[in-house]
Amino acid sequence: MHFETMSDFWNMGGYGLYVWLAFGLGLLSVAVLWLESWWTKKGLLAKVQAEQKRQQRIKKASTSLVSP
Repeated sequence: MHFETMSDFWNMGGYGLYVWLAFGLGLLSVAVLWLESWWTKKGLLAKVQAEQKRQQRIKKASTSLVSP
């Protein structure tokens, strides 16, 4: 599609409001999905790290109790 002016581009033949709202909502949805995934990954990695530290403390405590 060829537009003569920038105004024609923004208006999109009278469908500009629909086109740009759909584009914006799509972009917003992708951004929210990305952020939610990033926060979830960050939280899971923190839980894994905490569990690994916990396991190390348990192992250290059990070996210190067993050895004379």
